[in-house]
Amino acid sequence: MNERRRILYHGGVVDLGLETARLPGGRDISLEIVRHRGGSSAAAVDDQQRVCLLRQYRHAAGDWIWELPAGKPDDGEAALCTAQRELEEEAGVRATDWQTLGDILTTPGFCDEVIQLFLARRLQLVAPRPEAYELIERHWITWSTAQQWALDGTLRDTKTVIGLLRAASLLALE
Repeated sequence: MNERRRILYHGGVVDLGLETARLPGGRDISLEIVRHRGGSSAAAVDDQQRVCLLRQYRHAAGDWIWELPAGKPDDGEAALCTAQRELEEEAGVRATDWQTLGDILTTPGFCDEVIQLFLARRLQLVAPRPEAYELIERHWITWSTAQQWALDGTLRDTKTVIGLLRAASLLALE
């Protein structure tokens, strides 16, 4: 993949490096690439066909945004375990039925972050345990409203839009 990498920044969430890469065809290029350990996200759908969406303040976006519960893995944690933990911590929801919705590349032009998507059902409410820095509101949105928001631009977070659309496709098959 990369022949050479010079670290420009090493942080707790990302590494930024200047990489020299050889393209198909043999041409060498220099790219600024962010390396990220990835994450998992869960579309939790209850028996009333509502989905759990979080309204969360995101400094990078400069605003509150709607999104599915999600987060980064702890060291060595499997993708499904990350989704299960994050759903409980952020949303206060535990699920006993899990299905994969595949993965997505969030911003492949400059970052290697991959998010694993899941559909969670057979839900039980538990006490949420958000991190001290997280400003999160939990909302239960009707499935039809969430689908409309995914299409009309109300939802701007890519993992959320794609997660809901993939979940809708899977749910339509049942």
